[in-house]
Amino acid sequence: MKPLYAHYLQLADLLDYPQEGLGDRLRQIYPALDAGYPEAAEGLKQFERLIEPLSLPSLQELYLRTFDVQAITTLDVGYVLFGDDYKRGKLLVNLTREHRQAGVDCGSELADHLPNVLRLIATMQDQACRAELVKYIVAPALRKMILEFDPGRVDRKNQVYRKHHKTLLEAPPGYGIAYRWVLEAVYRVLKQDFNLEEPPPASSAQQGFLPAISGEMEIEPESH
Repeated sequence: MKPLYAHYLQLADLLDYPQEGLGDRLRQIYPALDAGYPEAAEGLKQFERLIEPLSLPSLQELYLRTFDVQAITTLDVGYVLFGDDYKRGKLLVNLTREHRQAGVDCGSELADHLPNVLRLIATMQDQACRAELVKYIVAPALRKMILEFDPGRVDRKNQVYRKHHKTLLEAPPGYGIAYRWVLEAVYRVLKQDFNLEEPPPASSAQQGFLPAISGEMEIEPESH
């Protein structure tokens, strides 16, 4: 019997650093999405059309341009929500424990790297904890990531890079923000699977999962 959340393993693969066979993995996920998540499936087909002409080195450059070098955003959901605040450190500690219990190998990435977190969603046993993780961490982070693909924001970032670095990675028009389609597809699937309302209160988005995933994790009020 196929696990209920197995499609998150396939979605996670799409957000790993590109290797040969990405197009095949895209086509393999469509049967899982077409019936239940048609908008997500259509978004991934848009992504496939954009990257189809690219060589593997060009696709890898696009990935780095999107998530690493001169990045539009980052895939580390804890950093998206908390930056370098100590709350991210607590989140990483507890996610690491959850990954270990679920048997998720994070490889060279941190515990809050989105593909690793999607694999955790697919495999963790505690349904309530999974729902808290999605509602209070993954969904709010995805909303923030997707907002960074707004053309105005991208243009402003590019202006800063030109000013300080004097160069930009070149990308033909039309696919420079291709990975937005993947992030939006992931968000649509999560929204449907977990009956998400948007947006939750900002305080909940930043605090809810931290105490939920571990009883000892409480957000302490800042002293003045």
